[in-house]
Amino acid sequence: MTTAAALRSPAELEAIATKAAVDLADASAEEILRWAADTFGATFAVAGSMQDNVLVHLAGQVIPGVDVLFLDTGYHFIETIGTADAVEAVYPVTLRRLLPLQTVAEQDAEHGKDLFARDPDLCCALRKVAPLNKALRGYEAWATGMRRSEAVTRANTPAVQFDAKRGKVRIAPLAAWSDDDVAHYIENNNVLVNPLLSDEYPSIGCEPCTRRVLPGQDSRSGRWAGLTKTECGINT
Repeated sequence: MTTAAALRSPAELEAIATKAAVDLADASAEEILRWAADTFGATFAVAGSMQDNVLVHLAGQVIPGVDVLFLDTGYHFIETIGTADAVEAVYPVTLRRLLPLQTVAEQDAEHGKDLFARDPDLCCALRKVAPLNKALRGYEAWATGMRRSEAVTRANTPAVQFDAKRGKVRIAPLAAWSDDDVAHYIENNNVLVNPLLSDEYPSIGCEPCTRRVLPGQDSRSGRWAGLTKTECGINT
């Protein structure tokens, strides 16, 4: 990772993203990651939720040593932390665990206990969005595992776009992948996956805000169940 002084301006990055959105519209995930490595070098990182880890595995194969940003919110399932530990030990990536400014206890003291139940948007902003924004100051581009098939709210996810809120390039190498594509990659490459995926948790977030999903439901319907909230704010 380079220092902020070495990074290109948001205007330059927007021009790169605009061109790449056209050039890479039909590119494979591997081609997109290779382009990211060639274009951004050490100023490129991958965000990993420690769910199916397809993107983390693929990025490690294409870009050995790539930085993987994991938001350690303090509310994760123990299975998620265990998956992160396994990824760090086995894959050729550099895992960076991003911590919120406050511990859960400190947040409870300032905002009241169980902020996630009363104001989930603020809780996500404090424990996910703010730590990621801080970490991304040192990068020009970052990759997310978002896929169009995950939910109707993600149906138009582009492979490359300019992240105007952060002044960075946001890349979704798996945007065009189907659920079957993910399953086949996991099986063919023996990818480390969160064990909760086989326990009716197709989308895994923080433990207090994630529920099992019934057959036929949207894969993200277990996230903030009963609320209109559908995203934590990282990808919006």
